[in-house]
Amino acid sequence: MSEKLFLLRKRIVQLAHKAGKNGAHVGGSLSCVDALYVLFSLIKYEKSNIEQRDRFILSKGHAALALYCVLEEKGILTSEDADSFEMNGSPYFAHAKRNIDKGIEFSGGSLSLGFSYGVGVAIACKNKELDNKVYILLGDGECNEGLVWEAAMSASNYNLDNLVVIVDKNGIQSDGFTSDVLFIGSLKNKFEAFGFKTIEINGHSVEEIEVALKTEHNGVPLAIISNTIKGHGVSSMENDRKWHHGVVTDEILKIALYDIDKSMVK
Repeated sequence: MSEKLFLLRKRIVQLAHKAGKNGAHVGGSLSCVDALYVLFSLIKYEKSNIEQRDRFILSKGHAALALYCVLEEKGILTSEDADSFEMNGSPYFAHAKRNIDKGIEFSGGSLSLGFSYGVGVAIACKNKELDNKVYILLGDGECNEGLVWEAAMSASNYNLDNLVVIVDKNGIQSDGFTSDVLFIGSLKNKFEAFGFKTIEINGHSVEEIEVALKTEHNGVPLAIISNTIKGHGVSSMENDRKWHHGVVTDEILKIALYDIDKSMVK
């Protein structure tokens, strides 16, 4: 794994700690940061050419902290921007607020809306004959929403081969394990049934993520089912529902940084 990913994990927990009692959605940010890091290493992004560039839409809006840290690592956000996370007066809070100049394409919060919006953006880009792609990150708990499947049906109907959907399948949502809250079976089979080319990967493998994102899918949208661990990299947070949203205390920060440093030297 790239050393940069370890540093991103540390940055996530440090900013969550800095946010104090405001807390942050640390678990889901740690589960999807690998995919975001690889994605932003591959996509076509030019600040001066907003229309032509690739688009990333965070439908899983509560993972904004991971997005901020990746945008900072790529030089799109400044360290001052990221440091202001959840501070009074800051535009960078737990659910991302749209800011095109800063690479934030969508105001997240209400789950499933980002997918629907992204389908509309992909249709618009196709109509304008733009040579770009639209990438959307969903959560697996978010896939309980009916609007997700309406959007999926539309994406297939309009042959949106400029659309890539990544599902961060960490198995936990705010109310518990997804299989207990609402068991929906195989996400891979479901997206295939809705007309997507679908592949399933280890969402913590940089190599598998990169191969998946480069997969050809002529004439149809692509869905990547990214199997991940909520709170990945911090043993005290992994697969623990309470870290869907939680406060990182001084003691928890110390343990988290120790875990990440320990895994870095393996």
